Amino acid sequence: MEPETQFQFAITRVFDAPRDLVWRVWTDEVHLLEWWSPKGFKTLSTKVDLRPGGMFHYGLEAPDGHKFFGRFIYREIVPQERLVYVLSFSDAEGGIGRHFLNPKWPAELLTTVTFADKGGKTEISLRSHPINATAEEIRIFEEGAPSMQAGFSGTFDQLDDYLAKSKK
Repeated sequence: MEPETQFQFAITRVFDAPRDLVWRVWTDEVHLLEWWSPKGFKTLSTKVDLRPGGMFHYGLEAPDGHKFFGRFIYREIVPQERLVYVLSFSDAEGGIGRHFLNPKWPAELLTTVTFADKGGKTEISLRSHPINATAEEIRIFEEGAPSMQAGFSGTFDQLDDYLAKSKK
């Protein structure tokens, strides 16, 4: 178990959609292709193997045209309630990679996403912290919190827009 005293990045948002729909668009590769990126980025590919030990592998394109990949390795899946996974940058084949702008960024982030019913709406809470990281990598992660906040806020905006279209 990772130390609980370590800094954790956290973001929470309530979405105007039922939990079963929010879960489905968060775990299905066809839906993820439509929204899984910060605003201004383009999702190029998604592949989901939703099981403990399985992988979500995705490709993104930044506004400047730079292409990069990421992956989740799922540790725990409680349908419509919780996902626990190790998030990493990746290569095109799904191998572990490094941040394309900062090679000293932690290679692995333990991430927990919870989905809570809020009277027909859904609250998503995401918490993440480095694992198997050096002191320098942890420091860089902590310093990167504002950037992560902006990136996830944009991604959550994309999810919000997609859910609004999906409910019609």
